[in-house]
Amino acid sequence: MDNFEIHQFVGIIENELLPQLKLISVSPYDPIQVDYLPHPWQLLGAGNYAAVMAHPNYPELVVKIYAPGRPGLEEEREVYRRLGVHPAFSRCFYANDHFLVLKRLYGVTLYDCMHKGLRIPKQVILDIDHALDYARDRGLFPHDIHGRNVMMWENRGYVVDISDFLHQEACSKWDNLKTAYYWIYRPILSPLRIRLSYRTLDWVRKTYRILSNFYKACCRPFNSRF
Repeated sequence: MDNFEIHQFVGIIENELLPQLKLISVSPYDPIQVDYLPHPWQLLGAGNYAAVMAHPNYPELVVKIYAPGRPGLEEEREVYRRLGVHPAFSRCFYANDHFLVLKRLYGVTLYDCMHKGLRIPKQVILDIDHALDYARDRGLFPHDIHGRNVMMWENRGYVVDISDFLHQEACSKWDNLKTAYYWIYRPILSPLRIRLSYRTLDWVRKTYRILSNFYKACCRPFNSRF
């Protein structure tokens, strides 16, 4: 990536995007809301802490902007430093106290694949598995890997969000997603090309979170409850 192009992109972000952009974070458990995005910027996605945007004149770059008061930018920058260059991950080209400039990854999240009825090949799951093993070898702890944070492009798998890879506590989201893939998706949903509405997917997401939190509370050592 050309340094001059990155410098131009940063200038447009600081002079044209940030002064007009309006981000609202209602809850740390739900995606932030983008109330206003100036033309010709495009919203690619919004997580619980940040939103990712692209400019049509810079097709290889995106900017990830954290909502006011939301943590994680410094940690994400460190994760990208440790990851270095890997085909299943993005790269960080620039960072300051407000945003990150990243390599753009093209594709469709597995969450959206379920909504659109797109076939998810086994290779996509294997690619993501290998990428997470690579991250562990770099001293990282893959965390919060779910359908919105991984995607496929030309039948290959990619990891979109690595912002929580410094969190050392155990996370079973990816293992649970793989279990659902092999036991439910491949034998049932994929052959039938079943499409799930976003309302259904959102219900599954929220139900999973509630059950997961309940399970953690029940499995907590008895003495730690007092």
